[in-house]
Amino acid sequence: MADRRAQRLAALVDSLTAAHLDGLLITSLPNIRYLTGFSGTSALLFVTARDVFLVTDFRYQTQVRAEVGDLARITVEGQSLWTGLWQLLAQAAYVEVAGFESAHLVHRDFQRLVESGPRPRWRATTDLVEALRERKDADEVERIRTAASMATAALDRTLPAIRVGMTELEVAGVLEKSIRDAGSEAFPFPSIVASGPRSALPHARSSARQIAAGEFLLMDFGAASDGYCADITRTVVLGRASDEQRAVYDVVRQANELAAGEVRVGLRGREADALARDYIERCGYGEEFGHGLGHGLGIEVHEAPRLARTADGLLSSGAVVTIEPGIYRPGWGGVRIEDDVHLAADGPELLTQFTHELLELA
Repeated sequence: MADRRAQRLAALVDSLTAAHLDGLLITSLPNIRYLTGFSGTSALLFVTARDVFLVTDFRYQTQVRAEVGDLARITVEGQSLWTGLWQLLAQAAYVEVAGFESAHLVHRDFQRLVESGPRPRWRATTDLVEALRERKDADEVERIRTAASMATAALDRTLPAIRVGMTELEVAGVLEKSIRDAGSEAFPFPSIVASGPRSALPHARSSARQIAAGEFLLMDFGAASDGYCADITRTVVLGRASDEQRAVYDVVRQANELAAGEVRVGLRGREADALARDYIERCGYGEEFGHGLGHGLGIEVHEAPRLARTADGLLSSGAVVTIEPGIYRPGWGGVRIEDDVHLAADGPELLTQFTHELLELA
């Protein structure tokens, strides 16, 4: 894997210059990892055109040097990270105006900035690093592709083990063991296993409900490879599917394949959403597709861009997005089919290779 951290920091400095900022305080841990490679859970990062300062605590004194190397001036602070930050800022007298990540700074820490003294003057910023993260380089795409392969391998191992009478939690246990066995370093989010009428809950929690014959079983889960996430959903039936189940499933399948094949760099998020939504509405199920079509994937399982009715941003070349149309009927059940798609310059590339056909589990 190429080391692109210096390139990312240079791009961030260009953004700071355009925003008339001398520096940026970064408190988002995913943003810190993206810029420096540091994967610990305690850090502050301050970036200027001249210096990169990183503050962490004793727990990470070995890890930080191994992961960050000489990219940043590292301080291992024995008291408060903020004490370490003030000491570093004293060395950066040229910083007059500095930004902070308004979406990630809690009010208590904002007060620290307000009370820190006359210099630097602090200014709220939004998405300066996230805008860089949206465009994935080849190495990032490969990590997501690997995570997607882990996720689909886990599903392939799990399906033969599912039986009528198992609980959702039991299925989740089999699935999550398979995810680990496939090599995933983490679970990007708690796996969703929802059966019968509970499959109509888009973000259901796996429960102790037993799965009955003839019911939908929806599984939404992910895997992680070298810090990057995949996100996939498949819906199956335990036993024989009814004609109604097949009809609803086929609409979702067609919507998924239409959107995954037509999503393009340069579309607005709402235009991408419409690729699936318009088809579902024409089939008479528009009121039962209540969430957006998808979201970006990367270091976080939910990041830019958004594919939704209200999303006006343009889809960037290199982004990786989910395509996850669904139809949800309270009291009856629901279907969602989710894939991960790379927005390559020459067209969409499907990263999740797993059948879209309706599987009937014996």
